[in-house]
Amino acid sequence: MYEHILFPTDGSDGAGAALEHAKNIAETHDATLHVMTVLDTTSPHIGMTAAGPAAGSTGMIAEEPSMTESGMVGEDHSVQAHLRERSEAIVDAAVDEVDTVETVTAVESGVPHSAILDYADENDIDLIVMGTHGRTGVGRYLLGSVTEKVVRTSDVPVLTVRLGDGDED
Repeated sequence: MYEHILFPTDGSDGAGAALEHAKNIAETHDATLHVMTVLDTTSPHIGMTAAGPAAGSTGMIAEEPSMTESGMVGEDHSVQAHLRERSEAIVDAAVDEVDTVETVTAVESGVPHSAILDYADENDIDLIVMGTHGRTGVGRYLLGSVTEKVVRTSDVPVLTVRLGDGDED
């Protein structure tokens, strides 16, 4: 029934709760589990500073053009390269949890829900398994929900796994 299962993850607790379900379904159907994350390059916060009430910035931009330290915009590697490394670590951590099934990994860039749906189409995905925080009302509306957008627009079934009260730290 299922040959290719997609597990999109952002490394959150909600995604972690869904991983066990994705693994069990993949084992049951001898399916390949595609583990992916999306590097959201549309975020307006990449490379920006955040001045706090205690003074100063996050340290992401040097005060002088000649000053650069690890993590600052303008150092030898870009912010996007750093974010890609973090994204790859998220995918690798998930794969380490599912060593009993065949896996394929991917780090995509773009708008998260669109990248997930594009990946599903391009890789003949039969089922998408996603975590959700279970927010409702204004909280969900203001924060948006990648999972909700995928559920509403996907051509393939989407299994959502809610982070339960006992799952949070």
